[in-house]
Amino acid sequence: MEPSKVYFCDLHTQMGDGLPNKLKRLIKAAGIEQIDFENKYVAIKMHLGEPGNLSFLRPNYARAVVDVVRELGGKPFITDCNTLYVGGRKNALDHLDSAYANGFNPFQTGCHTIIADGLKGLDEVEVPVEGGEYVKNAKIGRALMDADVVISLTHFKGHEQAGFGGAMKNLGMGGGSRAGKMEQHAAGKPSVSQKRCIGCRQCEKICAHGAFSFDQTHEHEFANGKVREVHVASIDHSKCVGCGRCIAVCNQDAIRPDYNQAAEVLNYKIAEYTKAIVNGRPCFHISLAIDVSPNCDCHDENDKPIVGDIGFFASFDPVALDQACIDAVQAAAALPDTEYTHMHDKLEEAGELDEAHASDKLHITHPDTDWKSCIDHAETIGIGTHKYELIRVK
Repeated sequence: MEPSKVYFCDLHTQMGDGLPNKLKRLIKAAGIEQIDFENKYVAIKMHLGEPGNLSFLRPNYARAVVDVVRELGGKPFITDCNTLYVGGRKNALDHLDSAYANGFNPFQTGCHTIIADGLKGLDEVEVPVEGGEYVKNAKIGRALMDADVVISLTHFKGHEQAGFGGAMKNLGMGGGSRAGKMEQHAAGKPSVSQKRCIGCRQCEKICAHGAFSFDQTHEHEFANGKVREVHVASIDHSKCVGCGRCIAVCNQDAIRPDYNQAAEVLNYKIAEYTKAIVNGRPCFHISLAIDVSPNCDCHDENDKPIVGDIGFFASFDPVALDQACIDAVQAAAALPDTEYTHMHDKLEEAGELDEAHASDKLHITHPDTDWKSCIDHAETIGIGTHKYELIRVK
């Protein structure tokens, strides 16, 4: 397969030419005008940001894309699906409240926001996955499937389960209904290392399915040397859906997936859900590698970025686009005092720094993940190619 074209611009600006204009210029140079937008419904799929998180993409960037779509005759709307976990986006009403609080309203973006899977996350379409090995019928938010054209507008970042959050994560996981998200997450369920657990119950607060109990006790030695008996967490796997929110919220590293394949299978399913969405209709993909936080924008906080801001990327090929963003992050200098540097030092001190991943910022930040599995599987099932030609746009 021939390399795909990925277009890139840096973040340097000058008087009278700000970043929104630069983004417009990039996507036009990348060929967005090749798509017939005339009187077409255009879904701009993006993450609207969990309340408390500030690394999600500003609505100004959405406005730049909306302006281009309208200029080309399209009928754009911004969309996302409801979440599986407890938070500010678990139903359409809360989701829209969160979106408006984060600036995603028609006055700011120039178009309406539609929650693709409806009020309770049940408005879905089952879409056959051509060549799917793990998913035969993907459950996608209806409004996303009703669109004539799909544009992914993605904040590129790290991710605590997939390894990275790029165009395919934005589409595949983000475009799944609540049932679709459950299907993707269900490959592996976490367990608790009770020796590490301090009984803070943050996992219980974040769990939407009542899977945690604290019936058992354990003597825990705290950092100040004091030993105290604490009620430690246990997970009822019959209730757990494997969403992984508890893994991210545990600051004691006490909750981990039960087996390594879970991360790989999750990424395979993300790729297959992506194919269900993009197959057979015009699609265009934009990723902004800025505020490259270690975790997903689904968190109600964002940790310090692991690298400095890099720039904007655009392509018709989401696989090549994701690979280009990954390569840019790997090539960038790591910022000091980040989750990546802390984990790197921890692994190095324990003698667990895998030589094969010694400079892999995404894997080291979350050592239980395998980002490459998503790229490889997406290429195998025919979404695109990891090979790309990077074309710079001023």
